[in-house]
Amino acid sequence: MWAAERVVGERRMRQIQRFARNAKLTVVCLLLTVVVLRGTVGAGRFGTPQQDLIELRQHFVSHPHRALAEHHDARSRSSAAAATTASSTTTSSAGRQGRRARPRRRGRSGTRPTRSAPRSPDWDEQRRRLAPPPPGDAALPQRRQAPGLLVTGSSPKPCENPVGDHYLLKSIKNKIDYCRVHGIEIFYNMALLDAEMAGFWAKLPLIRALLLAHPEVEFLWWMDSDAMFTDMAFELPWERYGPYNLILHGWDEMVYDDKNWIGLNTGSFLLRNCQWSLDMLDTWAPMGPKGPVRIEAGKVLTKFLKDRPVFEADDQSAMVYILATQREKWGDKVYLENGYYLHGYWGILVDRYEEMLENYKPGLGDHRWPLVTHFVGCKPCGKFGDYPVERCLKQMDRAFNFGDNQILQMYGFTHKSLASRRVKRIRNETSNPLEMKDELGLLHPSFKAVKTTT
Repeated sequence: MWAAERVVGERRMRQIQRFARNAKLTVVCLLLTVVVLRGTVGAGRFGTPQQDLIELRQHFVSHPHRALAEHHDARSRSSAAAATTASSTTTSSAGRQGRRARPRRRGRSGTRPTRSAPRSPDWDEQRRRLAPPPPGDAALPQRRQAPGLLVTGSSPKPCENPVGDHYLLKSIKNKIDYCRVHGIEIFYNMALLDAEMAGFWAKLPLIRALLLAHPEVEFLWWMDSDAMFTDMAFELPWERYGPYNLILHGWDEMVYDDKNWIGLNTGSFLLRNCQWSLDMLDTWAPMGPKGPVRIEAGKVLTKFLKDRPVFEADDQSAMVYILATQREKWGDKVYLENGYYLHGYWGILVDRYEEMLENYKPGLGDHRWPLVTHFVGCKPCGKFGDYPVERCLKQMDRAFNFGDNQILQMYGFTHKSLASRRVKRIRNETSNPLEMKDELGLLHPSFKAVKTTT
């Protein structure tokens, strides 16, 4: 030390020693802070360092590669310009292998995460017994056959982004409008029916419960909360789906040949109310329980499916996996629809609305006037997403107004522009209101169908 003091000087040496003592003290304080935070936050909330990492990744790390992959696929398919992302599902054989490889994890409530519900092996027979009586049999009450039940929902807690709740309101208003003019019932859910099936997978236990609770419904139509109807005049071709039980937007070659994880989309699909569907849900669900099961299943999906990045199992990838590995069991009853946009990727649609208004009319449902615009990768209810929140909210406003104009015109109004909340009158109905007809034929008062004699 004396040699060093002679080189740098006594005063300079004292400064170096003081700096070293302060640095040691800073390091000790930092370590104590980490220990305290780990004890109060990590151990109490997340449980283990590994689980900490999982939770933080779920909350703060998005997956932009999913939207980029979908955008790339959409651009490469000009005939069906809508690529797909969303959730993924899994197959029963993979679920059984996962259960044999490790003990099943118990949920927070102490119960084992099982399938979405106990099996109902004779559901078709039970529904048959509830079938409506033959026409003309006045002795028996007539049961109305509902063509479909549209199901959607959102989290039971308020949005992290305060404006997100307003956009959820717009989204459900949009769906109510479409269902009202097409005679479809709607169910909005805000309850998490199975704590282990959170996130991508929350829809599965809900769908199963609704199928069993509504035997009168022939088709259940699931639709994500970030999807909006943008063609209010398009009627689903129900007759096309007579032999099929599951209708998804997608392409046969991408699913069965390429095994591409974005070969279909599970953000908007139809599911027939039958035993086949209950069995499919039982096959779909085993990769859904959050934690190690979902993480390990994600590794299996990434290894098997083309271009899938590494992240936990999602319902969309799992559905591709099921169909690609068990086509002989499920494929005959699955229809991959690309004749219209049961799901349309917003990134290639919203900027073309003005072009659609100029060249086409509602009722087409395809790339010329999409039935559904799905905001994949946008998280209006959260603070993080694959795209800037400002861009997403601006484009969601345009999509909402684009669809809302088709409803407002029934009453003689329209938005001043696709970017404006303000409306303007487009016709005067004060002189002969009953003679006015809406352009799209969506307004059908029941009294107009009754002819009176004088």
